[in-house]
Amino acid sequence: MSVTIPEFDDAARQRAIEELGILDTPRDERIDRVTRLAQEVFGVPMVSVTLLDRDRQWRKSEIGLGGREAPREDAFCDFTVREGRTVVIPDASADELWAANPFVEGDPHLRFYAGHPLQAAGGERIGTLCLLDTKPRSLDEREEDLLRDLAAWVQSEILRQNELDDAVAVQSTLRPRTAPELPGYEIAAVTVAAGQMSGDLYDWYPVGEGVRFTLADVMGKGLGAALLAVGLRASLRTLPDRELLDAIREADRLLEADVADLGTFVTAFHAQLEAGTGILRFVDAGHSLGYILRADDTWEHLFSTGMPLGMGLADARAEAETRLAPGDIFMVCSDGLLDVLDPSDPLGHVRRVLRENGIAGALDEAARLARGATATDDVTVMVVARDGDVAWEGAR
Repeated sequence: MSVTIPEFDDAARQRAIEELGILDTPRDERIDRVTRLAQEVFGVPMVSVTLLDRDRQWRKSEIGLGGREAPREDAFCDFTVREGRTVVIPDASADELWAANPFVEGDPHLRFYAGHPLQAAGGERIGTLCLLDTKPRSLDEREEDLLRDLAAWVQSEILRQNELDDAVAVQSTLRPRTAPELPGYEIAAVTVAAGQMSGDLYDWYPVGEGVRFTLADVMGKGLGAALLAVGLRASLRTLPDRELLDAIREADRLLEADVADLGTFVTAFHAQLEAGTGILRFVDAGHSLGYILRADDTWEHLFSTGMPLGMGLADARAEAETRLAPGDIFMVCSDGLLDVLDPSDPLGHVRRVLRENGIAGALDEAARLARGATATDDVTVMVVARDGDVAWEGAR
């Protein structure tokens, strides 16, 4: 059976669906809940979020159809996409265009169909949200409006995910790809987002005979926090030659304009290590999660006077100084790490993992815990170890 349909730019549709990268991806609970809602509201046995590929219709979400793909030829959804409008067929067996359709004459013996097109960001029609039944039925005007609203919801979720995937990729490229090579030191870091994007930031880059590094934590999670973290990184990256305190103050002033109306703030630890002497100068902007595990297994908590960034207190900070001696390990983390450590002895937990596993193993363990069921916040850890005694060298 062949149905006459209007001219349609199928090549543009194919490019759009491929650019979305959504075909053959796992089910998505955000879209599944719309299909469940549609089934409940309309009382139909079958609902599908159908996307068109070259010669198949592939279902991102479906209820009652028993499979995730079917031939595109003679498909109701292909007709709907080409038409570019809401299509309602009360009884396909009584419709001359559809009576001989293989999906009507054969399995699943469709009678009722209602679908509305889904569009990509450029307006290309890529699929449908559709309702199906093996019994004839109809939709009134209010129900057609509801179908269009639900389709718009599905479409926004598809596009939102695509935009989020792009943002995740951008954020990933902004993270340091390799640690600075600093003779006599080992430097490493790990970050695990609670969701898809992280409000944590870590960065490092060579300065003179040493390295400057930053760890910051934006209050909140998700895309908004991630964007602020990227802005802070950019601010500090443009000020590599300024003194630590001046760089933080200027970044704070720039950031304050962005967060003034958002009611959020950023804690940060910004430091510079001189390789030859081991001197570590730092500014702590309300972060208070920098530590040194000394070679004798004692902890030194690092802090300096300062409130978080974005609170209008750019000048209320001070620089402090300490020294990494041979065998010492410096660690700074975001507060998400506290959620996954032994609450009765968090520093003891860190000490044990560092000593038993070395830096690489300790960061692997932090990532494992962060991905576990107990992690509810972004987790970032940065570690700098100065070569020292034989015991520590062996542990690595």
